[in-house]
Amino acid sequence: MHNIKIKNFEISNKKPFTLIAGPCVIENREHAIKIAKIIYEICHKIKINFIYKSSFDKANRTSIKSPRGISLEEAMDIFEEIKENFDCPILTDVHNEEQCKQLGSNNVIDILQIPAFLCRQTDLLIAAGNTNKIINVKKGQFLSPNEIPNIIEKILSTKNNKIMITERGTSFGYNNLVNDFRSLEIIKKYQYPVIFDATHSVQEPGGLGQTSGGKREYVPLLSKAAISVGIAGLFIETHDDPDNAPSDGPNMLNIKDLKQLLLKLIDFDNIAKS
Repeated sequence: MHNIKIKNFEISNKKPFTLIAGPCVIENREHAIKIAKIIYEICHKIKINFIYKSSFDKANRTSIKSPRGISLEEAMDIFEEIKENFDCPILTDVHNEEQCKQLGSNNVIDILQIPAFLCRQTDLLIAAGNTNKIINVKKGQFLSPNEIPNIIEKILSTKNNKIMITERGTSFGYNNLVNDFRSLEIIKKYQYPVIFDATHSVQEPGGLGQTSGGKREYVPLLSKAAISVGIAGLFIETHDDPDNAPSDGPNMLNIKDLKQLLLKLIDFDNIAKS
C-alpha cells in the first residue's frame, strides 16, 4: 500500500479520511479566502486533515459563453495567501503540459489534479508526473475501474509514485452519472489512495443545455456510502451561495451543511477502519 505524506499527515486508505474541499473555481480573492477560512475552522475544530481545492481555469465548460475563471498568475497569489493563512496543502487542476511546467517549479501547489476528461492523455500524465508533485487523477466517466492500472503505469514511467485516484461516477445514458461502489474496492486493490468525489458524482453533465445540472441533495448519501467502504479521502466542492455560483453550482454542497456532514462521516470512517 502506497501512503502519501503531505505536510504533517498521511493520505492512506487505512488512515482517517482527508478532506479535499473548496469552491469549484476561484471567483476572486475575497471569496476564495472566505471559503478557505470557513473550511479550515471546521476541520481544525473537528480534527480532519484538510486540503484546499479550487480551479483557476475551467477549461471544459459546456458552453463557450460560460465563465472559466481567472489567470494563473492571479490564482497563484491567492493560493499562496491561503496557504500562508491556513497552513493547508493546495490542490488545483492542470489541463496541458505547459501548466505542469509552470506549477511544477513552485512550492505553493502541492497536488496537481488531472480532470476526468483528460485522464487518458499520455503527454499530460507524463508532464504532471515529471513535476514530482502528488498527482490526483480523476477517473473518467467513460472508464471502468479495471482500466486504472494504465493511468498508474503512465505516471510511474516518470519515477513518480505519488498517485491518488478519484472516483467521480460513470456515464449512465444521457446527462446522468451513476456510482457503482464496487469501483472503490477495485481501485483500492491497485494500492494507491482512493478519493471519492461526492459533488461531481451528483452532476448532470450538460443537463441544462448550455450548463451542467446536478442534485446536491444526494451528496450526503453518496458521501456516507463511500466513506463506509474505507477510503483515503473525500472530495467536496462547497460554496456559500451555490445557486449563484459561476460553475457547478447545482452539485456543490452549501458550506453551511459541511460541518454536520463531516461529523457524521467521522463515525462512518471509524467503523470502516476499525
